[in-house]
Amino acid sequence: IALMQDQVDNLKRRGIKAIAINSAMSKREIDIALDNAAYGNFKFLYISPERLETELFKARLKKMQVNLVAVDEAHCISQWGYDFRPSYLKLAELRNELPNIPFIALTATATPEVAIDIQEKLLFKTDNLIQKSFLRSNLAYVVIQTDNQMGKMLQVIDGVKGSGIIYVNSRKKTKEITRSLLEHRISADFYHAGLSSEERKTKQSNWIQNKSRVIVSTNAFGMGIDKPDVRFVIHLDLPSSLEAYFQEAGRAGRDEQKAFAVLLLSPSMTQTLQEKVENNFPEIDFIKKVYLCLANYFQIPINGGLDQAYSLDIKEFSRRYKLNIYDIHKAIHFLEKEAYLSVSENFAIPARLHISLSKEDLYKFQVGNKIYDFFIKTLLRTYGGLMEGFVNINELDIAKNSNLSKGKVVENLNRLQTLEIIQYEAQSSLPKITYTQARVDQSQLKISKENYHERKQIAITQLSSVIQYAENKKTCRSRLLLEYFGELNPTICGVCDVCLDNKRKQLDGSEFEKLQALILKTLIIKKLKLEELNSHLKKYNKSDQVKMLQFMLETDKISFDGIFYQINEASR
Repeated sequence: IALMQDQVDNLKRRGIKAIAINSAMSKREIDIALDNAAYGNFKFLYISPERLETELFKARLKKMQVNLVAVDEAHCISQWGYDFRPSYLKLAELRNELPNIPFIALTATATPEVAIDIQEKLLFKTDNLIQKSFLRSNLAYVVIQTDNQMGKMLQVIDGVKGSGIIYVNSRKKTKEITRSLLEHRISADFYHAGLSSEERKTKQSNWIQNKSRVIVSTNAFGMGIDKPDVRFVIHLDLPSSLEAYFQEAGRAGRDEQKAFAVLLLSPSMTQTLQEKVENNFPEIDFIKKVYLCLANYFQIPINGGLDQAYSLDIKEFSRRYKLNIYDIHKAIHFLEKEAYLSVSENFAIPARLHISLSKEDLYKFQVGNKIYDFFIKTLLRTYGGLMEGFVNINELDIAKNSNLSKGKVVENLNRLQTLEIIQYEAQSSLPKITYTQARVDQSQLKISKENYHERKQIAITQLSSVIQYAENKKTCRSRLLLEYFGELNPTICGVCDVCLDNKRKQLDGSEFEKLQALILKTLIIKKLKLEELNSHLKKYNKSDQVKMLQFMLETDKISFDGIFYQINEASR
């Protein structure tokens, strides 16, 4: 939902009409949005694959002038992808409804198997793969094994200027790390999916505008974010796949300037990740139990609930049925993978408003009800498009513009809704569960053991690749990643920790330290041309001098402006 809304907002800022439909919207909102897509002059419609299966969408699709179907996050269509969703498999059925319309599938993280699978699943007539190299020559991949993650993290932040992202695997940890950074006088904030829409928007905006230097987040942060000057991304926990790691690490250095992707590996991390993958696959009987409890909680009869969205207070649900919250999350996630339901996970939906009347009828109402005239005019002045469809609103903004309290604004909105002048949806911070299939009897709930075990095996295989990457000490990290994504015989990067360690080993250990110290001692006095510097290093052969200067340039200990070598401030 967040990604779709971000795309729509960006298009609107460019004057392009776009609309998104999501599971948190009411039936009436969806109905209006589909009308706009069919009869309005909207250029883009964003929907989830689950939406294609509804009768309402199928009926409206016939009235839309579609000229392109773009499948984003297309790795989700492949069982080998790191985020497989069965609903993506139904996308090919659109071919029957739109036989002459071109399809394009896009993803930033497709292995060779996934790329082939995407084309097969979307019924491409011929193989048609357009792929840019995964090489990020300006990005240095670094893995540091340490018992002191906090200390190393602070060293990285102090040593690399500019803004950064720190990824962790729990919401609690985002707050703890942020608190520690603030104690060390580093401007930081935390971000996760449990925050309200306004909180997330504010935190994201502050970071993009460099009001906060560091954002500490779960993997909820990053989708749709295109901040070019991120200088470092630090992982304090292992991601569950190399695809996820590549995406998250790749948010550094999008301006093509030097940046760092640092994984701080503590001794227990691989075991923790293995346990997490195991816990992501609860027993099938438990998944069925959660499905039954959800139906009872929402009071959904057999064959009922199709396309209906229900707010889930997971703490109350956990207490009522005496189930562990973590296990509930995993079971619901698996039911989503099996396409029984979809989840808008803790996405705080802003308040929304739509004026139901025509301009003429609204004018008549204002003339006959002077008490609401100024309030309605304020609504129309504050927000555009209220008569076209639902518009996100903020009651505090309306209160400020109308000189009323927020309570009075809400009272007026509820009263106008009762009079059927407007349709008003108050803000909700609870996750929403939408049934993408009508509720079935528990005995009819089919979770294929083959699918279950196959997906578990895929997850274990992906986990093994992550552990291999993290524990590797011999092969260039960039080369490992490029080979994982199918690139043949990639060159070594020369700047990752493995490459730098290999270069260091080319010189004798004690001689390496002596030569580096001599160069720093010489350049701290003044900057020098190459021939001037060489005169101070006569006792070392030219080959060792060249290797050391290259090493020190790549590790930012010194810099070269084309004429002079000089020491960098961090090395003084």
